[in-house]
Amino acid sequence: MFAQETNLGEIIKATGGSVRTGPFGTALAASEYTPDGAPVISVGEVRVGSFRITEETRRVPTSVTRRMPEYLLKAGDIVFGRKGAVDRSALVRESEEGYFLGSDGIRLRLGTGIDAAYVAYWLQTARARGWLIRQSVGTTMLTLTQPVLESLPVRLPDIKMQGAVARLLQEADQLIEAYERAISKKLAIKQGTMQELLVGRSRLPGFAGEWATRRVATFGTFLRGRGIKRDDVRTSGIPCIRYGELYTTYADYTATTVSFVEPSVAATALPIRSGDILFAGSGETKTEIGTSMAFMGDVPTVAGGDIIVLRGSDYDPVYMASLLNTPEFANQKAGGGQGDAVVHINWRVLAGLEVTVPPLSEQYAIAKVLRDADSEIAALTNRLEATRAIKQGMMQELLTGRGRLVPKELVA
Repeated sequence: MFAQETNLGEIIKATGGSVRTGPFGTALAASEYTPDGAPVISVGEVRVGSFRITEETRRVPTSVTRRMPEYLLKAGDIVFGRKGAVDRSALVRESEEGYFLGSDGIRLRLGTGIDAAYVAYWLQTARARGWLIRQSVGTTMLTLTQPVLESLPVRLPDIKMQGAVARLLQEADQLIEAYERAISKKLAIKQGTMQELLVGRSRLPGFAGEWATRRVATFGTFLRGRGIKRDDVRTSGIPCIRYGELYTTYADYTATTVSFVEPSVAATALPIRSGDILFAGSGETKTEIGTSMAFMGDVPTVAGGDIIVLRGSDYDPVYMASLLNTPEFANQKAGGGQGDAVVHINWRVLAGLEVTVPPLSEQYAIAKVLRDADSEIAALTNRLEATRAIKQGMMQELLTGRGRLVPKELVA
């Protein structure tokens, strides 16, 4: 079923393909880039199997693409990063035809008699990516050259099998993209819902009571975390939360932790309870300080230093933590930060914040809406990760010829 290994250079020669590096030097002046036009595909836009176009992506107008049509990408082209992330590559889809090859990109265009999608999937395997990294030149930054690219080994079946394998993997990619779109949509809906419900611009059915304005200090007592150095953290033991995790790892609430410490270390830290609200007392930027999170766990857990804890009642923890993370309060907390290299916030700044909140029953109801939305997003995320894992397994099996997921009549 599978032929002997060949390489990209032999495939290019046999199919009438070509390799092109993006424009160099003065061929494209910085002044020619525009806010609109064809996206320029450089190493930053090339992911593993896809392109990432953002607001930072440079673009060129029609005047440039007409002057240099040889750098326009066509459906079926495969683009690599020429510097840095040399192991990343992506197939140009029909909807991406007309993108422009950037100066630090390399375009592979295959000719007739070969399935470009199959080759693109082969290039995403750990084997191919590892080979490109090992063979590319450079110490501080790897550089992918045309001779290295053309010498890349490829294991190639007949054209019928290439198409069958590519179609199966494309179906997996389509399912992955569908899950990603669904997650993005759910996140956008949740964000919009939060902005409306948390501040009372919209009310849930059945609620019409007045909201009260109070200082955060009136909801309870402030405590300070203590202890727990970076070297104290383990992969098992007593659950703990460190201040940096509040703005790098967790969202508005959690019932579990990612870090643990030994009992002797936990004995020196602050025990926290379900319903406590934790704030980051320090951060590298003002946007990080004061990030809040409700701890909802029922297992004994401790908080390390530079964490400020609000312990009280008369509030729903998920509602309150989510409210205090909204842009309005994030800006207020940032305004109370002190320091440059490391920014700190005093508990008195947090205590002095004024919040307008509904009665407890409405807080509970709003929090339930947010938690239900998170549950739906988590379920979709789990399906997405499972599908990604299945695809990786399919690639491992099908691209080596060991798999039997293709029709039996194609297996020779």
